[in-house]
Amino acid sequence: MIPRSNLHTHSTFCDGKNTPEEMVQAAISLGMDSLGFSGHAELPFEDCDSWCMVGDRLRDYRKTVLSLKKKYADCIEVALGIEQDYFSPALSDSYDYVIGSVHYVCPHGYAMATDINPEVFCRELTEYYGGDALRLAKDYFELVANVVKKTNCDIVGHFDLLTKFNESCAYLDEDSSAYQTLALEALDAVLEDNPLIELNTGAMARGRRKVPYPAPFLCKRIAEKKGRMIFNADAHMAEKLLYGFEDAIEYARFCGARELWYYKDGIFQADLIV
Repeated sequence: MIPRSNLHTHSTFCDGKNTPEEMVQAAISLGMDSLGFSGHAELPFEDCDSWCMVGDRLRDYRKTVLSLKKKYADCIEVALGIEQDYFSPALSDSYDYVIGSVHYVCPHGYAMATDINPEVFCRELTEYYGGDALRLAKDYFELVANVVKKTNCDIVGHFDLLTKFNESCAYLDEDSSAYQTLALEALDAVLEDNPLIELNTGAMARGRRKVPYPAPFLCKRIAEKKGRMIFNADAHMAEKLLYGFEDAIEYARFCGARELWYYKDGIFQADLIV
């Protein structure tokens, strides 16, 4: 049986709604085996200070999570992680794990967010890409292909995040061979580095997607190449800590996966889902 665990967790130190301790207490009440925090690392863009951890906020985040790890050691395993964006400065501290992700593309030097606001996203898609979502996808997946090398991450987060608003705004044909070729080429490059790739239900929890990241054609490639998948809820609220957990396991099985990875006793381990 796959242990009940989530390593992609945000708190009030970045853009989450609950304090770390509230998250830990909720995880215990849910009978979770482990909980990892992954606050957003610093980003060099003007609009990021409100939701990324900089200066004293990062220091206090580390201190708080490490304190909770000791306080609740008899009840749950707590891990100190960080979500390191492709454009984040190099880390100067150690963490139990790192999630590497891409939230921005930079057309003509402008930092365009892929996941914050659908109206702004679609307007900027028109302004900077002439509405050509394939050009956006090319830029996005070029970054994703190198995210492991750039961030030294253990886990690749929300692999196809650029599709977050696609079900409501329909700016991209995800079934087209042109798009899938771009995404698969990036995935193959990532798989060569052998990170864990998360099945992320965060957009499902927010009503943006019907299935986890990555899309089925990508998860099937991961399974075919015996890549390593891990469930993460990308939780920003305590009540979402295990959102879609059982569905994600069935989704992995549907895509051909035979095992899922999880965090236990300070290391990543795997269990069969057949």
